[in-house]
Amino acid sequence: MDYLLTYWYFHLPNYLIATVIYTMLGRFLLGLFVPYEWDNFIWRFFCRLTDPVLAVTRWLTFGALPEGLLPLVAVFWLFLLRIAYWMVLFRAGLAPPVEVPA
Repeated sequence: MDYLLTYWYFHLPNYLIATVIYTMLGRFLLGLFVPYEWDNFIWRFFCRLTDPVLAVTRWLTFGALPEGLLPLVAVFWLFLLRIAYWMVLFRAGLAPPVEVPA
């Protein structure tokens, strides 16, 4: 537990980005079977969490992508964000060690 608290500045953003990535994948897969206006609470949660990310992705791609593929492109950008965040911390000497202490 001390390991997680020591590197909270790495783990917390990494966990939040991963949560959005998996939620985005869930939205994409569920979106293959249900309409956007579906009133299910899980679908509404997926949309509420991922709509801001999709808006930024739509802006980054200049609206050139079909709406159905936008979540996959957002996952790609979020994955790159996770890697870039780790690289910045690693270059600054703030990344956690690769081996977890026993």
